[in-house]
Amino acid sequence: MPSQVGPLPHQLGLHMPAEWAPHAATWMSWPFDEEMWWGKLSEARREYADLVRMIARFEPVHLLLRDDEAAESAKAALKGVGNVLMHRVPLDDVWLRDNGAIFVLPRPGFVGQGGEPGTAMINWGFNAWGGKYDWEQDNQVPLAMAALLGQPRFDADLIMEGGSLDVNGAGLCLTTEQCLLTPTRNPGFSKAQLETYLRDYLGITQVVWLRQGLEGDHTDGHVDTISRFTGPTTVVTSVPVAGTSSNDPNIAAMRENLQILQQVRLPSGEPLTVLELPRPEEPLALADGQRLPATYANFYVLNDAVIVPQYGDAQDDKALQVLKKAFPDRQVIGLSSRHLITGGGSFHCLTQQQPKAFL
Repeated sequence: MPSQVGPLPHQLGLHMPAEWAPHAATWMSWPFDEEMWWGKLSEARREYADLVRMIARFEPVHLLLRDDEAAESAKAALKGVGNVLMHRVPLDDVWLRDNGAIFVLPRPGFVGQGGEPGTAMINWGFNAWGGKYDWEQDNQVPLAMAALLGQPRFDADLIMEGGSLDVNGAGLCLTTEQCLLTPTRNPGFSKAQLETYLRDYLGITQVVWLRQGLEGDHTDGHVDTISRFTGPTTVVTSVPVAGTSSNDPNIAAMRENLQILQQVRLPSGEPLTVLELPRPEEPLALADGQRLPATYANFYVLNDAVIVPQYGDAQDDKALQVLKKAFPDRQVIGLSSRHLITGGGSFHCLTQQQPKAFL
C-alpha cells in the first residue's frame, strides 16, 4: 500500500485533470541516438521540431536536453521559435509521457489549509517498461522537473507510466490489463491494489480495464495508443477499417476493447459515448519486420488545439474528421509522424501536460 509520509494527494483535494483542461505548459525531451531511431534520427528530429513548433504556437514548451549535441541540434532546429524553454537534464530516452512527473491540482472550488494550493507532481517509479532498456537517468526526471519549477512532489513507490493511463478529470480512468498487470512492473499487485494507488495519488474513483494494446508496442499495451477520452463522457477507440487483413493481430483486441467500452456505465448509470477511430490501413514495420504501433489515438490535446499523427495513409483524413467531431471547439491539426513512429511512439508519448492552477 502507499508509503507516502504525510497526507496523500487525494486527502488534500488533489486530482489529475483531463488533458483538455487549461495548460500552463508542455514538457518534452529532444531526440538523440541514431540507433534508437534506426538510422533515421535526422528525419525524426525534423518531425519532432515541427511538433515543438506547433505546440509553442499555443503554449510554452519546456524542452529537456540530454547533452551538448542535443542542445546544439535543438537550438539549430528551433532557431527563431519563441515560447520554448530549454533545460539540461540527463536522459536515457525521450518518452516524457512515461518517465516524467504527472501533475495534479485541486478541483475547482477546493480550498485547503492556508488557502488554495497550486499544482503538485507525482513521482512514480520508472523502469523502462519492465526493464527493457536503460532507465536510471529517466527515473530521476520528475525530480529535475520539480526542482526546475519549485513545486511540491509526492513520491509513489509504484512503477507507473503516463501512457498507461487516460483520465476524464472526473474520476474515471482507462488502462489495460496487459500493461499494468505485467509482472516486470509491480509483481504480485492485484487490480484492487493498483486502483488504490490511482485513487490515492490521482483521485481516480473508477477504472475501466481494457484487455490489451497494439502489436509491436514495446510498452506492453499502453492505453494511449488505442482508446482516449475526448470529453467527460466520451471516448474514441481504435477499430479495424474495412479491408484490414484478417491476419492483422490487432483485430480481436480492438473489437474486445470496443465491447468493453460500450458496456461501461458512469456513476449516473449512463453509458459512455464511444466514437470509433480508424487505424492506418497500411501496416508500418521496422527494417527487421517488427510491426510498429501506428495509431491516430496517440494525439495530443493542448490549449485550443489537438495535434494528430499522420502517416501518409488513406485513413489520415478520416481520423482527423472523427477527432474534429470529438473536439468541435479546438483546431484539429495533422502532422507527420512517419519517422517518429520508428522509435515506438508518437505525439502523446513525447509530451506531458502541465495543467494551469485554478486561481
